[in-house]
This record gives sequence, C-alpha cells and structure tokens, in this order.
Amino acid sequence: MEILDVGNNKINGTFPYWLESLPMLQVLILRSNRFHGSIEVSPKTALPFRKLQIMDLSDNEFSGNLPTKYFKNLLAMMDAHSDRLTYMGEDAYNESTIVVIKGFFIEMEKIQTMFTTIDLSKNNFEGEIPKLIGKLKSLKGLNFSHNKLTGPILSTLENLSNLEWLDLSSNELVGEIPQQLTNMISLEVLNLSKNRLAGPIPSGKQFNTFDNTSYSENMGLCGFPLSKICGNNEAPQSPTTKFEEEGGYGFDWKIILVGYGCGIMIGVSLGYIVLSNEKFTLFLIKIGFSNLLYA
Repeated sequence: MEILDVGNNKINGTFPYWLESLPMLQVLILRSNRFHGSIEVSPKTALPFRKLQIMDLSDNEFSGNLPTKYFKNLLAMMDAHSDRLTYMGEDAYNESTIVVIKGFFIEMEKIQTMFTTIDLSKNNFEGEIPKLIGKLKSLKGLNFSHNKLTGPILSTLENLSNLEWLDLSSNELVGEIPQQLTNMISLEVLNLSKNRLAGPIPSGKQFNTFDNTSYSENMGLCGFPLSKICGNNEAPQSPTTKFEEEGGYGFDWKIILVGYGCGIMIGVSLGYIVLSNEKFTLFLIKIGFSNLLYA
C-alpha cells in the first residue's frame, strides 16, 4: 500500500499503529475524524514511515507531545529529490486525493514524489517544537497551527530551504522570531499569528513580503510591517529616524530655536523703548528728515 486516505469520516479511536508496518506507504491522510490520545512509536518497528511523504493528521483530537520519534525516521522527507518527474502510485492508483496546499484544499489526480508535507493542525498537541524538524529538508509545507505548543520558534527551521508555507498560528509560542528564518528563500506563506511572540520582526528576503496578518495578535512584536516601532533596546534605528533625531545635515535645531527666541525678545524690548521715549522718537524722526534733504 502506497496511499491511504480515510479523511473526512467519523472514525473514532486511537492512532492506528499497525500502519508503521507498511514499508511502501507514502501518503497517510487521517484528516477530520475523531482520533484521540497521544501518538507513541511502537518498539516493534525499526524504521516506521521511512517512505512517508504526506502526513495529514489534522482536525482530530490527538494530544500529548508531537510524534518526535516519527520525525526522526521520515527519510523520504529528508531527501525527496529525483532526476526525473515521477508520481506516487502511478502504476496502480487512479483515484484522486485531496491535499492541503498553503491553506487550500486541492484535489490531485497524481501527486509528485517531490511533494512532501506535514499537517498536524487543529489537535491538542503540546510541548515544544522538536529540533528534528530541521532535518526534513525536502518539506514543502509544515502546519502545526491550532494546538497548545509552547516554547520558542527554533532557528533550525532555517534548514528547510524548500519550505513554501509555514503555519504555527494559534499556539502559545514565546520568544523572538529568529533572524535565521530569513534564509528560507522558498517561503511564500507565513502565519505566526495568535501566539505570545515578542521582539523585532526579522527583515530581509522573503520576510519583506509578508503583511500584518502573518504576525497579528502577538502583543510583543514590533517592526515592519506592524505599526509598532521597536525601541532602542529591541532593534537598531532606521537611517531616517536617526537622521531626524540628529537634526539633519549636522544642524542642532535646539541652538537655532534658542537664537530665534533671543532675537524676538531683543526686538520687542527695543520697540518698547522706542515707543515709550518721546525724545528718542523725535530724534530718530529728525535724523530721517536730514537724510532725505541731503540725499
């Protein structure tokens, strides 16, 4: 068996561990059922799911930590590149399969062997994101959203150079967004909203293309594209801000304003003296007429 799709049913039970014994399984879709409980690797299977390239367990009631030991054995997700274009089950499988790509349900009659995704969203998984995820370098999509994951976003995710969409939204992740994630040059869709992230948003490369929705409801985040400006202790000032604070072109506007104020005070004082002294006023008028006569 290469493809197993039982999604969108009402199957109730725990994770079917017997699937580990299927050495040729490439697609596993248990989406939108009533599976529950934690997922633990059976000690009876040496290398479970070593050819698996699509794992969709989303929209169930799985709990406990993420199945880290499975991630360690997903050899096909570590290197799914091929010299020629091939399809899963092309010799015997003719039915279409619905897969989730960048948040959209897409019906595919044939699935390329280069297509690799993990979707564990909408469950009750908890704990931290395992570092082993960074070894799955062939992943195109990764979705851990709508769980109870805690801890930081790992900088090792930068190794996922082929990743096109990443969704970690609606969890309890904390800390800063690692600057190393800007090295994910294939990333087109990013959703980190509804977490507890803080600090400056990384800039550069793909991160300059994401809008506010990628970071919404993280009260501690600052920087582009959000309207909240980072403080001096969080991020370096932009050249424009620094220029404005220095006054621009080397001028100190405080000195200019002080001089301007002094000039106004002197002018008012002289005017008061002139208007209040009749003799001084007549003297100025006399000098003015004399100048006109000799002009």
